[in-house]
Amino acid sequence: MKATKIKMKSGCRESSNLCEIDAIYLEEMGMFYKKEAIYDYLLAYPKSICVNIYPYPALQPVISPLGEKYVRSKPDFTQQDNLLNLPRC
Repeated sequence: MKATKIKMKSGCRESSNLCEIDAIYLEEMGMFYKKEAIYDYLLAYPKSICVNIYPYPALQPVISPLGEKYVRSKPDFTQQDNLLNLPRC
């Protein structure tokens, strides 16, 4: 599956903090899913969702220091996480 858009939490539209992503649009499913739901899905199905930006890194489940579930893309040569480079709604 491909992540193609992100929706940030209210008041965080320009943020570069992955924890402030509220939901991620999955192209094949045709809808947004909360980041916590995607976190849980990735625990059961690792590497099954990638970011629709070259080099198409897989999403990884992560827990913040405060215990918040979120996801990030597998690190690559880019400075900012590819997930944050997707279009924002």
